[in-house]
Amino acid sequence: MDNRSEVREFLTSRRAKITPQQAGLAASGHRRVKGLRREEVAMLAGVSAEYYARMERGNLSGASEAVLDSLARALQLDDSERAHLMDLARTAGTTRRPARRRSAQPIRPALQQLLDAMSDAPAFIRNGRLDILATNRLGKALYWPLFQDPVRPVNLARYQFLNPGAAEYMTELDAQRATAAALLRTEAGQDPYNRDLSDLIGELSTRSEAFRTLWAAHNVRLHHTGIKRFHHPAVGDLTLAFEALPIPTDPGLTLTALSAEPATPAHDALKLLATWYATLDHNDPTTPAPARAEGERSR
Repeated sequence: MDNRSEVREFLTSRRAKITPQQAGLAASGHRRVKGLRREEVAMLAGVSAEYYARMERGNLSGASEAVLDSLARALQLDDSERAHLMDLARTAGTTRRPARRRSAQPIRPALQQLLDAMSDAPAFIRNGRLDILATNRLGKALYWPLFQDPVRPVNLARYQFLNPGAAEYMTELDAQRATAAALLRTEAGQDPYNRDLSDLIGELSTRSEAFRTLWAAHNVRLHHTGIKRFHHPAVGDLTLAFEALPIPTDPGLTLTALSAEPATPAHDALKLLATWYATLDHNDPTTPAPARAEGERSR
């Protein structure tokens, strides 16, 4: 990823989102730009127009944290956007290195044991590229459609943007795609020389118009808690809460666990899902698509 173009496009896109009224400025006369003008951002950030113009041209090298904080406030950046700006500034002053491949990060046995101990909640570990690197049994059952693709490692973004079955399985696919693109953009800011990540972004950009549109928006986000909705081919509709927890001892890895309130249809569906998964022949690579489990609820 070209750091200078990324800085330029990120700052330009954030500036375009803020109206003078939102910034507390009087809007007067004809405006040829969408959002704030460069000189208005400079004034709000407390820097000269020339200095801000240099930053927006892609040069964050040497910018102090205080200046970046002021710029983040002027552009009304949220926490994920501010963190992305700091990541871009951190890599701005480094000498460009050849893109390097990242071999699949091994999962420590203790982490797999932790996943396996979570027998009543689907859980998995992913990296910043959105590869699913490990699951427990219920996590494998919940994400069963993704594991039918022979490409490894299983990748959430590739499935969401390229698999025609994603729209049926992920009932809020547009929202999940937007999240995936924003998470990949965030990861690219943190690790711009990751060749595997660049290859994935290139593949998605080439093959998916939806991804190209979302990627061009330059949105970033943190994704730690929320709701996921599925229509599983074996048990029907599930609405599950999730918590995504970074693993401090394994930088770059995130443990995601999903759950349902007791005595709810989703809780019953998870029990049914576990029963269905236990009936599969996991040594048979030709395992057919799941039959409708008894008690499945249709949409």
